[in-house]
Amino acid sequence: MTWIALRVTPDSNRDGVIAALFASGSQGVQEDGATVVTHFPSDAPIADIRSAVMRADPSAAIAVSESPDMDYSEWQASVSAHEIGNLVIAPPWLAAGYAPEKVIVVDPAMAFGTGEHPTTRGVLRLMQGVVRPGDVVADLGAGSAILSIAAARLGAARVAAVELDHDSIGNAQQNVGVNGESDKVEVIEGDATIILPLLAPVRVVLANIISSVLLEMLVLIRDALTADGQAILSGILIEEREAMLAAVQRCGLSVQREDTEDVWWSVQIARP
Repeated sequence: MTWIALRVTPDSNRDGVIAALFASGSQGVQEDGATVVTHFPSDAPIADIRSAVMRADPSAAIAVSESPDMDYSEWQASVSAHEIGNLVIAPPWLAAGYAPEKVIVVDPAMAFGTGEHPTTRGVLRLMQGVVRPGDVVADLGAGSAILSIAAARLGAARVAAVELDHDSIGNAQQNVGVNGESDKVEVIEGDATIILPLLAPVRVVLANIISSVLLEMLVLIRDALTADGQAILSGILIEEREAMLAAVQRCGLSVQREDTEDVWWSVQIARP
């Protein structure tokens, strides 16, 4: 069978783009740096799929090409587990090889945000030195809720997984249920700028969102933290690091740790 390959580079709504691809019939995606790659049968309505992507992110770049003999069993075999500190992100067919208390099960054929992207891994690395047993955590732009589930695995008592994109909510709820964390993680649909003040005070804020939104939210994040609270920010390009550091300083926050992978930078900040 001949397949059509779509390579989409989102501009401002990565989760929305991937949700649109799944809603259009994609059976799985790969994240190649900033680009999302997926495949459709040759008779798929590519024009309609392109339109769905553009509705999610009007400035996304889309490249379409033929990809002969695409075999999804080969794609499945190419998916690996990600061991990140004491946590593991694994597809269902590999999860049994790990201790249940450290593994987060995510089906990459059903989810967006599977540990494949450096921004997700950056937050996961940093949060393992931050989240403590009994913490209250807010995960902003939660997407597939991987970070929320990770916070629960690390001992958080309550986690609010806040997501604006309606198409992400069902997937996040499914992931929380599959991983047995429904008693700790609540998925909330809505605007984080409105919801975060209602959740305050929280000891940990996780925010894997584009840098322009993070800049707008820094004061809200600061004001939502407890006196000993900390936040982890990601979705920031290395070239944006200096601007973010300056904004963090203006807000009276201090940098605790940094993480860099590929072209992406993540940072842990706290009240001084």
